[in-house]
Amino acid sequence: MGIFGWMRGQFIDIIEWLDDSNNTLVWRFPRHNNEIKNGAKLIVREGQVALFVDQGKLADKFLPGTYTLTTENLPILSSLKGWKHGFESPYKAEVYFVSTKQYLDMKWGTMNPITMRDADFGIVRVRAFGIYAIRVLAEKVETFLREIVGTDSELNTSEVEGQLRRMLISSFTTTLGKAGIPVLDLAGNYDEIAKKCSAAMSPEFGEYGLELKKLVIENISLPPEVEKAIDTRSSMGAVGNMHTFAQYQAAQAMREAANQPGGMAGMAAGAGAGLAMGQMMGNVMGGFMQPPQQQQPAAASGGGVADRIRKLKELQAGGLIDDATFAAKRDAILAEI
Repeated sequence: MGIFGWMRGQFIDIIEWLDDSNNTLVWRFPRHNNEIKNGAKLIVREGQVALFVDQGKLADKFLPGTYTLTTENLPILSSLKGWKHGFESPYKAEVYFVSTKQYLDMKWGTMNPITMRDADFGIVRVRAFGIYAIRVLAEKVETFLREIVGTDSELNTSEVEGQLRRMLISSFTTTLGKAGIPVLDLAGNYDEIAKKCSAAMSPEFGEYGLELKKLVIENISLPPEVEKAIDTRSSMGAVGNMHTFAQYQAAQAMREAANQPGGMAGMAAGAGAGLAMGQMMGNVMGGFMQPPQQQQPAAASGGGVADRIRKLKELQAGGLIDDATFAAKRDAILAEI
C-alpha cells in the first residue's frame, strides 16, 4: 500500500449508517483507530439521530440532514478537546447512530396465569397476549444512550424486549385487576384496558428514553374448565323452557324404544326412564325456571300411553293394520303428551 492509500485508510471523510435490518436500535460507526478528517461529511437520514462521544462523554447531537463537520457545528466536542481557535488536523471521536423509527410487532404475553375475582365465576385465572410498538424519542436519545446502550457497539430490540415485556405484564396485571370488568365482558373492553395500560406505562418507558407507541391485546383466555362452564351455560340458554324440554326428551325416549325389536318392554322402560328424567330435570331446574302451571292431560301418564301403543302394536302384529297406519296412530298418541 502506498503512502496515499495509507492516508486514505487513516482518515475518515464520510460518516453515515445504512441500516438494512429491522431490529437495530443503535449502531456505532466503526472508526477503530482511524481519525475523523476535518471537514468530513456526516449524513443523518430520516429516522436517525447521530451522537458524538468523546472519551465517554456525550458531546454533540445531529438530527436528520447532511453536515460538514467543523468547530462551528461541533461546539461541545470543541470545548471538550480544548479547540479555542478552530482546528485543522484530524481528530478522534465515537459516533453513535440511534434509530428513532417505530419498531412494530413486538410480542408480549403472560408466562403465568393472572388470578382475579369475577362476579359470575368467583376466583378465575386468565392469560393474555398481544403485540406492542416502541420507538426511541429523538429528544431523549442521550437518556437512552446512558441508561440502555452504555458502551455497546450495536443494540438490537431482542436485548431490551425482556425488560420491556416484564414492565408491560406488570402494568397489565395491575390495570386488569383495578378495572373490575366481568370475565364475560372482557372481549368488549380490550381497547379500554390497552389504553389505560399504555397511559400507566408511558412514564416508565420515558425514563429509558423510549415511547410506547401502541399496545394491542389480542386475546385474554380462560382456563379450560371455565370455558366449559360457559359452554354449558350457553347450551342451557339455547334450550329455553326446561320443563318443555324434559317432556320432549321423554317423548323421544318412548319413540325410540317403540321402534326397537320386541319394543313393548323397551318402550315401557324408555317411557319410564324418559319421564323419570323429565321429572328429575324439572325438579333440579325448578329453582330458576318456573314450569307451566296448567295441569297435564291424563293421557300423558306413562301407563295410559303405553297401553294404547301396545294395543296398536298387537293390531299391527295380527295384520289388522299396516305399518303406515301404525306409525300415524302412534305419532298421534305421542303428540297428545
